[in-house]
Amino acid sequence: MERILVTGGAGYIGSVLVPELLSAGFEVTVVDNFMYRQNSLAQVCAHPNFHPVRGDVRDEKLMAGLLKNADVIIPLAALVGAPLCDRDPVAATSTNKDAILMMLRHLSREQRVLMPVTNSGYGIGEKTAHCTEKTPLRPVSLYGQDKVAAEAAVLERGSAISFRLATVFGMSPRMRIDLLVNDFVCRAVYDRFIVLFEAHFRRNFIHIRDVARVFLHGLKNFQTMKNEAYNVGLSDANLSKLDLCRKIQERLADFVIMEAPVGRDPDKRDYIVSNEKIEKTGFKPAFSLDQGIGELIKGYAMIKNTLYTNL
Repeated sequence: MERILVTGGAGYIGSVLVPELLSAGFEVTVVDNFMYRQNSLAQVCAHPNFHPVRGDVRDEKLMAGLLKNADVIIPLAALVGAPLCDRDPVAATSTNKDAILMMLRHLSREQRVLMPVTNSGYGIGEKTAHCTEKTPLRPVSLYGQDKVAAEAAVLERGSAISFRLATVFGMSPRMRIDLLVNDFVCRAVYDRFIVLFEAHFRRNFIHIRDVARVFLHGLKNFQTMKNEAYNVGLSDANLSKLDLCRKIQERLADFVIMEAPVGRDPDKRDYIVSNEKIEKTGFKPAFSLDQGIGELIKGYAMIKNTLYTNL
C-alpha cells in the first residue's frame, strides 16, 4: 500500500481530496496546524489508513520524520490568496516557499511530489492569447511569486508534477467563501446584489472535486506526466467577472449587478488559460461551472460566511 503525506490536508482542497485518496486504497497521513479550528476530516477518522498529525510544515524536525515514511507528497499547506499573504508576508513566504525548499532537501529521488500551484503566476495576460504552460510567468502578488518559485524548485528537483490550478469553486467540509465564485454566489444568495470593480478582468475556474480527480489522475499516470506543469481548469470557463455574475443570474434572476466606475480589484489577475495539455493526458473535468453554482446555492442554505473565509 502506497503511503501519501498531505500537508495542509484539513484545508479547503484537502478535506475533499483526502477521503478520495483513502477510498482509492492509499494510506494517508495529514499534517495540519488546524489554524481555523476545523474538524473537516472527522468523517475519515474511523478509517484505519488515516493518520492525522497536528503540526507546522515549517518545523523541520517534525517534517523530516514524516517525509522519510512517504512514497508520495502532496504539499497543500499554504497561506492562500493575495490579501492574506500581503497581511503577513513573512508567514506567507516561510510557508508557501521556504517550507517547500526545506521539504525537497529531505526527499530521495524515488519519492514523488504532486504540487498544487496557482495559475495566478500568469499575472496579466494578453487580451486574446491563451496562457499555456510555456507562457512566461509574471505573478503580480507575493502569493503568486512564492508559488512560482516553489514550483520551479520542485520541477528542477524532478520526480514531480505541478498542477497550475484555476480559481477553485464548490462546497468543501472546510469551506472557503472568499474564493471568487464562492464569494459571488454567496453575495447573490444573501445580499442579492454585487458591486463589481474592474468587471472585465478574466479568470479560469475549476470545481474542487475535479481538483481531487486530477491528483488521482496524476498518481495513476505519473510516469508519463512527470516533470511537467499542467494548467487545470474548465476550458469553457475563461470568463470575466461580469460573465460570471451573469451565469449566477441564470439561477438567481433577482441578483443585481452594478459596475463601479471607480475603484480597483486588489487582485490584479487578468488572463485566459489553455487546458489543452492536461486534456491530452486523458483528464476531462466532470463538474461544470453551472453545476457548481447550483451546489453553492444549496450550501449557502446551511452556512453563513462568518467562519468560512481566509480574509
